[in-house]
Amino acid sequence: MLIDVGAQAPDFLLRDQNNQEVRLSEFRGSKNVVLVFYPYAFTGTCQGELCAIRDNLNDFVNDSTQVLSISVDSVFAHKVWADQQRYEFPLLADFWPHGAVAQAYGVLNEEKGCALRATFIIDRAGTVRFAEVSLTGARDQDNWRKELAAI
Repeated sequence: MLIDVGAQAPDFLLRDQNNQEVRLSEFRGSKNVVLVFYPYAFTGTCQGELCAIRDNLNDFVNDSTQVLSISVDSVFAHKVWADQQRYEFPLLADFWPHGAVAQAYGVLNEEKGCALRATFIIDRAGTVRFAEVSLTGARDQDNWRKELAAI
């Protein structure tokens, strides 16, 4: 079940494409977080969405906001993909235990073993302020910008 807006965001510790640990709670008190779950690296829609983040990075990585992307792919797959596409934001590996963070947020597709295409905006206090799941394709990142501006 999708985590509710107004709920405390479940904390996690995952590794990024550079094998560096990233903990959600590190951003408490300092930055809002845009948490972007995607099914798989190297797939068309996912690549299009992450390239749109890359191409508008100042909207999602700045003094008040940090974007964190998450999939069940390995650190190694993320490293190759990040280098290939010049992603300079964290691609976090929810690889093992497989999909545990996606499951905590209610967005693990257990049948396919991947995360759904879901976005959460978490404020500086660690509260979920926005939650969406797209079952039909790419997400509208303008919605994220509007939610961030309202915080």
